[in-house]
Amino acid sequence: MRQFYVYLLASHSRRLYVGITNNLLLRVAEHREGLSHFTARYRMTRLAYYECTGNVMSAIEREKEIKGWLRRRKIELIETVNPAWEDLAAGWFR
Repeated sequence: MRQFYVYLLASHSRRLYVGITNNLLLRVAEHREGLSHFTARYRMTRLAYYECTGNVMSAIEREKEIKGWLRRRKIELIETVNPAWEDLAAGWFR
């Protein structure tokens, strides 16, 4: 079964980016290597939050839902699972 991820990246100043992927490890690596223009510009490389689903349409709907939220609500979502804003992908790479 294929997995799809909705994720939020953050910069050190807590600027946020919401995205979707079917390979979270690869996508986070791409963001860190600067292959995404927007996230590279604002240095958004820390994985602050992610959730997983087996349905691509559910993932797309969830991404759109989160993108439509006010910043305050996105922060509340992150802080429910990551109150310290740690990089959830910190140990994934060398």
